[in-house]
Amino acid sequence: MRSLYRRQLTMMVSIMLISFTLLAGAFMLLSYRYIIGETRDSVKRNAGYISSFTSTYYRHYLTLDVQDEFYSSYMASIAMISNSHVIVADGAGKILYSTDGSHFYQYEDSQLPEGLVTQVLNEGSYNGMTNLGGIYPERRYMSALPVTNQVGPLPVIQGMVLVAASASNLSEMWASTATIFFFSAVVVFLISVIASTLTSAYQTRPLNEMAEAARKFGQGEFDVRVTGYEDRGDEVSDLAEAFNSMANSLEKVESQRAEFIANVSHELKTPMTTIAGFAEGILDGTIPPERERESLEIVVSETRRLSRLVRRMLDLSRLNALAESTVTAQETFDLTEVMSRVLISLETKITDRQLDVEVQMPEDKLMVWGDPDSITQVCYNLLDNAAKFAAPGTAISIQITKKDGKAHTNIRNLGATIPPEELPLLFERFHKADYSRSMDREGVGLGLYIVKTILGNLKENITVTSEDGVTQFHFTLTLA
Repeated sequence: MRSLYRRQLTMMVSIMLISFTLLAGAFMLLSYRYIIGETRDSVKRNAGYISSFTSTYYRHYLTLDVQDEFYSSYMASIAMISNSHVIVADGAGKILYSTDGSHFYQYEDSQLPEGLVTQVLNEGSYNGMTNLGGIYPERRYMSALPVTNQVGPLPVIQGMVLVAASASNLSEMWASTATIFFFSAVVVFLISVIASTLTSAYQTRPLNEMAEAARKFGQGEFDVRVTGYEDRGDEVSDLAEAFNSMANSLEKVESQRAEFIANVSHELKTPMTTIAGFAEGILDGTIPPERERESLEIVVSETRRLSRLVRRMLDLSRLNALAESTVTAQETFDLTEVMSRVLISLETKITDRQLDVEVQMPEDKLMVWGDPDSITQVCYNLLDNAAKFAAPGTAISIQITKKDGKAHTNIRNLGATIPPEELPLLFERFHKADYSRSMDREGVGLGLYIVKTILGNLKENITVTSEDGVTQFHFTLTLA
């Protein structure tokens, strides 16, 4: 498997190699052309100087004395300054004089190539690479111009001058330039590789740590976190933060799962132990016949409790599935009608506990958005909870008002005060306040959790307060 570090490093190195190759090719071509161009311009310019000087010399002395010290010194100076060879020939191409500034060469019996002479005479100049038909051992860049004077009405070519630059000098200059570029490119390439290596390692290290943490998650270690990247301020920092947030959620889910299993085990164990104990007592005669009916009633009560627990767990599973897949489908319905139906269904329980009901609801219909069946369950659970824990002979208060586009429902009962530390826990699964365990034999601790889940799916809120024996639940629904 190729790591991200290797892939990124390979990609960066490849890009740099291709870039330097293209840049080197372009630089070498441009530099070579520049050097050739500079040399061409130099020899052409020097050839023009010598041609002009020789033409003036002809006009002044009517002949060309190449042995003249003044003339030869001038030629030698130009040759030395331009680092080139200077050749002077007559109009037929016979070489009369040649110098490189330091030495004078005897080419009296040498003849310039016929093609070069013809081009100079016909076209007025020659520029190119040549060894002058073997006069030079290697090819040199050559520029030739005629020496012309006006004799009467006609121009007369009295000779020609040539300036030759050694190609070896050009190659050395180009090689020196290429060497400097190559050395610089190698240094830059090495620095880039090192920087790319450090950058790749800097970017991939947190990813490797996250991968290792994910593997530990798979092994059940949910306390692992990726730290040390909070101050980077880049995408890796955001990823590390999101990863740790996910880890916190996973740890919380695992904790809730373990707590859920423990609570379910406890809630199932208690009634099953009671049922088994009374059943065995009846079968082995431990319970006398006159108490068998009482025992069977307890068995039936615990069986119904088991049934309620399973039913609530199925409701909870359905609600969680809805929350994970999509928001509960909503429609408009009359909240006052739903609340009235729930009150009628709980009439017997309210009457048995000698409770009064105080209702403050709008006389007209109060249309809200939501799922009627789910809100019916919310109202039933809250009213049933209020009736269950209200002190006998007191009143249950129901108040529904409209404010800021919301329907606000308050359900209040008078009974024992719930401790402040218990209030945030009321909506958790299987939670039952300590004060209620002895009086709430029928509850399974899922009612308020289901209420919270239903309203959460509808993007609504529910709160609870308990002071001086008055406990109040408040939830909202959006007006239609």
